[in-house]
Amino acid sequence: MRSYRLEGLGGTECLVMREEVRPEPSPQEIVVRVRATSLNRRDTMILNGTYPLTPRRGIVPLSDGAGEVVAIGDDVTRFAVGDRVTGSYFARWIDGRINAGLIDQLGCTLDGMLGEYAVLDEQWAVRVPEHLDWREAATLSCAGLTAWNALTGAEIPKPGQWVLVKGSGGVSLFALQFAKLLGCRVVAVTSRAEKVGKLRAMGADLVVSSTDMPEWGRWCVAKPAVSTLPSKPAARRPSRSR
Repeated sequence: MRSYRLEGLGGTECLVMREEVRPEPSPQEIVVRVRATSLNRRDTMILNGTYPLTPRRGIVPLSDGAGEVVAIGDDVTRFAVGDRVTGSYFARWIDGRINAGLIDQLGCTLDGMLGEYAVLDEQWAVRVPEHLDWREAATLSCAGLTAWNALTGAEIPKPGQWVLVKGSGGVSLFALQFAKLLGCRVVAVTSRAEKVGKLRAMGADLVVSSTDMPEWGRWCVAKPAVSTLPSKPAARRPSRSR
């Protein structure tokens, strides 16, 4: 099988493709035939040596990927061959506050998804809903969960409330869609003119260009029309989500 290994830090020249023997699972592991992967900003930071957590040399990169289980260990109880799964970004963090013993991450300190097959402890994986295709499922673990936790972690927004999203990366796009599903109104801020139409098409009620209005943060939004900036400061600020 083919897989990529990170042999150093400093860019794509540190990525080495290897031909390796297809892995066999230990008693509590599953082997996953990877069908799709996705790239997050944290993956590029790991590649360039700017991520806060130092990656293990020779690690298989990428936290996010999805595929079907093709082999299971003798003690595995959560999955069967043929199940559709994706890995968990913080593999050992199940619940509660994170601590130093839970910071291991797929694609950084634990082998990730950039290969034809991935080996995961059965506790590091979750089932993929049937209505999601491989590419959709492969985007959830990092960007999707980050957006959901940012949006709902303190308090679930109520229908009609304003939510602010910044930029047009994966986390912001997930937050925009989640907010609309919750019945919220969304202000999207972007510095890239070519992204304005996409943000509107995805449901943003107001799109603000930070290039045209660099001091946009001084404005408060009350009842904007789509694509129209308020003419004066208003009474309410949108809630924030990154």
